[in-house]
Amino acid sequence: MAGLFRSLLFVPGNNPRFLEKAKTIQADIICFDLEDSVPDTEKENARQLIKKALQSHSEYASSVYVRTNAPSSGKIPDDLEQIVQKGLDGIVIPKVDSAKDVLKIKKMLANLEKKRKIDQLAIIPSIESSLGVVNTFEIASSSKRVAAVVFGVFDLLNDMGIEYKKQAEGAKYARAKIPLDARAAGVYAIDAIWQDLQDKDGLLQDCITGKSLGYVGKSIIHPDQIPVAHGAFAPNKAELEWANKVCQAYVESTKKGRGATVVDGKMIDEVHFKQARALLDIAKIN
Repeated sequence: MAGLFRSLLFVPGNNPRFLEKAKTIQADIICFDLEDSVPDTEKENARQLIKKALQSHSEYASSVYVRTNAPSSGKIPDDLEQIVQKGLDGIVIPKVDSAKDVLKIKKMLANLEKKRKIDQLAIIPSIESSLGVVNTFEIASSSKRVAAVVFGVFDLLNDMGIEYKKQAEGAKYARAKIPLDARAAGVYAIDAIWQDLQDKDGLLQDCITGKSLGYVGKSIIHPDQIPVAHGAFAPNKAELEWANKVCQAYVESTKKGRGATVVDGKMIDEVHFKQARALLDIAKIN
């Protein structure tokens, strides 16, 4: 479940051309979508196309997730039945309102993983309602599977009865609260999408604002947004110092026949080591 979260690119699950093109895209997470971008008449077709695409996981340069339908839709059991297999790294759950939503899905995942003899999958809940915002800490801390939470601004504004604008005043509190709660729960937060594909300066400023609030990455809807997001969310000096400490301590610990160790008073295991190593790799690229 370790990895990077600078960019989470949504790819419509019912478009074979986009699924194939995603193999060449350098987003940190490619997220095949079964929800908003797929009409009801195309849901089953999308499940089958994604199931086939996951068989080619080694050809993708990114971590591969699938966004299921919402808990309230009743479609998640059918989604999971088709997509849970080798090649899948995790799922994004849209419109999560409470920890109960996560725990129900966790149970379904555990049964399928055991049956199909695959590794444990990560979960990224999406916070898209006033109730979800209120419950973000509870959601983020509901399971060790939760690797991050993502902010869904459009549905939140709709829930609040607020018109969308690029700088949505009505979402300011929610946008600030979500990464705070996520960090308190020990997980990451991924910021909402920037809808205007032509306004790259606006995207950059929005990424800078997001990072200043504690987000570690951006939800994106087009590959052209990836370089901007990756540049804005490149690791800073403090993050690189932490990564060096973690890598050195973990390597020394494994040499002594141990796994987990302690760095600056906090327990560090293989997941943290992989994340730290990934940060150092990014620094070399940048």
